[in-house]
Amino acid sequence: MKWIKPSLYVAFFLPLYLVSALTVQVQAQSYHSHKTWQISQTFKPPQRGKPPASAGGSTRGGSCLTRKKLIIPLIPPDKLGLTFAQRPTFFWYVPPSQVKTAKFMLLAEDQNVFYETSFTLPNKPGIISFKLPESAPALAVGKTYHWYLTIVCDAQDSSENPTVDGWVERTQPGLPLSEALAKANLYKLPTMYAEAGIWHEALTSLVKLRQTEPNNFKARLDWRQFFKSVGLSAIASEPLIDCCTSKNSAPN
Repeated sequence: MKWIKPSLYVAFFLPLYLVSALTVQVQAQSYHSHKTWQISQTFKPPQRGKPPASAGGSTRGGSCLTRKKLIIPLIPPDKLGLTFAQRPTFFWYVPPSQVKTAKFMLLAEDQNVFYETSFTLPNKPGIISFKLPESAPALAVGKTYHWYLTIVCDAQDSSENPTVDGWVERTQPGLPLSEALAKANLYKLPTMYAEAGIWHEALTSLVKLRQTEPNNFKARLDWRQFFKSVGLSAIASEPLIDCCTSKNSAPN
């Protein structure tokens, strides 16, 4: 009988193992210390149930946005972003606007307000970010939260306020992935998170890489590939804006 190399044997049976467990857990546990990480920023969303189809789009209003442009949330196509963080960072593209106040709100699964705050928008359009502050309650593992970002065009009439929404869920990495992440450098982190389907950390680590090495040609290519993989190519060239910090918060 022809001898089969052990490496080929493992490669043949590995897909069966991957299919046999929950996607997020499999992705979190399928990392091996001998693997050579190649920087490839294609995001691989986990196969799981989707939140309501209405989430993630620009909803009502928009009269105060220049040329009726839309706010674009930086989220996966299924509108649900996974995170390992207790207090993740959220990203949006905000078009030109004369309005400088935005409101952010998180709803728990029971539809009660989990956290809400407001912050000042920058003076120029671009990709902004907001990290949940330490004053905000920590996201619970296994829970899904519905978030809203609203540009306050009219404080009296909310129908004029453009709003986008999406979902975030906190999960936990398996031990192999957790150990691999602890040893990874800035160049490896985006790919590791992207391959595991962990949206918030994949984007956050990629942003950090862009900010640390703005002239790195490979980082710029990876950035564009990441955006293309989730249908956000239209805003891949938009600048990263230093924003935003909570002006006031109301944790439960």
